[in-house]
Amino acid sequence: MKKFRDMINKYNLTTTKNRKRVGIIVLALTILLFLLFTFRFSYILITGKVAGTNLSEKTKELYEVHETLEAKRGSIFDKDGNVLVEDSSAFALYAILDKNYTDLEGKKLYVQEKDWSAIAAIFEKYVKIDKSITLKQLKPSVNEEGEPVTTVEFGTNGKNLDFETKRVIQEELDKQKISGIYFREEKKRAYQVGNFASYFIGYAQEDDKSNEQGVMGIEEAYNDQLSGQNGSRSYEKNSALGDVKPGSVKEKKRVNGSDVYTTLDSNLQFYLEELLDDATQKYRPEHITATLMEAKTGNILATSQRPTFALDTKKGLDDPNTARWSNILVEDIYEPGSTMKSMMVASAIEENKFNETEQFTSGSIKVDDTKISDWNNGVGEGDMTFRQGLAWSSNVGMVTLQERMPDLWQEYLKKFGFGQSTNFGLAGEAAGEIQNKTTVDRAMTSYGQGISVTHLQMLQAYTAIANGGKMLKPNIISKVVSENGEEKTVKPEVVGTPISSETAGKVLDYMKDVTVDPKYGMGKEYAIEGLNVSAKTGTAEFFENGTYQTQEYLHSVVTITPTENPKYIFYMTLKRPVLDGVSANTIISDVSNKLVERAMVARD
Repeated sequence: MKKFRDMINKYNLTTTKNRKRVGIIVLALTILLFLLFTFRFSYILITGKVAGTNLSEKTKELYEVHETLEAKRGSIFDKDGNVLVEDSSAFALYAILDKNYTDLEGKKLYVQEKDWSAIAAIFEKYVKIDKSITLKQLKPSVNEEGEPVTTVEFGTNGKNLDFETKRVIQEELDKQKISGIYFREEKKRAYQVGNFASYFIGYAQEDDKSNEQGVMGIEEAYNDQLSGQNGSRSYEKNSALGDVKPGSVKEKKRVNGSDVYTTLDSNLQFYLEELLDDATQKYRPEHITATLMEAKTGNILATSQRPTFALDTKKGLDDPNTARWSNILVEDIYEPGSTMKSMMVASAIEENKFNETEQFTSGSIKVDDTKISDWNNGVGEGDMTFRQGLAWSSNVGMVTLQERMPDLWQEYLKKFGFGQSTNFGLAGEAAGEIQNKTTVDRAMTSYGQGISVTHLQMLQAYTAIANGGKMLKPNIISKVVSENGEEKTVKPEVVGTPISSETAGKVLDYMKDVTVDPKYGMGKEYAIEGLNVSAKTGTAEFFENGTYQTQEYLHSVVTITPTENPKYIFYMTLKRPVLDGVSANTIISDVSNKLVERAMVARD
């Protein structure tokens, strides 16, 4: 015991001294911790960072709100201001399966198993979703991470629902007291119903950033004007009250897209679609193109093609085997055949190489070592005048005129706009090509072979004949109107004067022979009672798989009505129809005459 006391005394380990030492140690540790805390706090205050995280940015995330003010895409109208395309609301079906989804009173707001069959029946009835698909979606499942799926949707048929469909489904759900089915409102691009100049109007769809982008036609060509610019809004929330902090709101106003007004006449467009549907069903051609244009302005009033698709449902684009992803009227090139002869005659008249009473011998003609024959296997129709040669569509007559002005004819082809784009404004417009390397090539162009053109080029060239020699650019846009009302009007544009007014008048008169000359007129089907109609028909073999396809033709016609004061130009092509004893002129005139007559009545 004595030894123990001696040891305590030796090391001074009394209770009082121990407490004093512990106190000193605690004080030292407290001072050290305080210094560390002060240093850390000072560091945070100076740098504004904790563990590499910027506190001011983190605070902004918590209390600053950012919103995108989405711009409304512009609408597309016809010439009279009728809506063809506009933004509207649509709805998408979805179901909540999470059994924790209840209200404050414990009411179940999720889909219950007892209602699965009823829901499947409602969806099948109103939106054509197969019952098996609905039941599969409603059955509990897990995602790739193994977590329960709490929300499900119902595919394409469950989206883009209009307000009326939403209403009837909701009424049915309420009637049967079914919970858990909801509608998500989303923006929808609403299009004219059915076929309606579909390839010219085009359509828009969301890209990978959920922005609407035009895919074809006007929707694509005028995408920047239609899109507008999104705005933004940001503000800080009061951390205590959660309301907006005064003076913190920053807003950049959205600019809604401009509206585009077309030159299309809805009444005439619907009628053209109806006529082409009928022709397609009866004669099953490979394709058709047809356009009605105002002669004095170049404005397109109605235009379409077959195959086509429905603007509102996109039906016709959903089958990769039959879908046509190009605008035939703009992007496709073809050899036009005898409709080119009007330009040959016009050029010859302009260069004083044409005498309407001078005769030539029809049948066949030799160019170098190549024999060029008339359309009736080279039999011809004996001697005839060059004027009669145009009405009868003689290849020999046209080659004879071309040989009188071989170099000049090549220049006139360019003056009439062939071999170059019309700059119509839609994507993918082709320029065509003129084959002129050999004497035979150049001779063939006089009757529309050995030269490839577009539908728009032919329309443009014929405006020179219909409009006193002034060639007008084809046009489908009348004006673009911005959100603030600023208008950019598109006026008729003269793109050349290849022939004189006198020459144009003569060619119009000669083209009238096509519909009225009892012997030589090859297009009497295009005559309209009470009107003088100038016309030129065409039947061209087309080059395919490395050779010209004999006995298979591209049929076409141009009509200008009325002859003495042209109001309308109509141009139509018909490829590989199943004729079954009916002439191509009968098929085409059934479209052209009815459409032109309706246009004339509407105009009067």
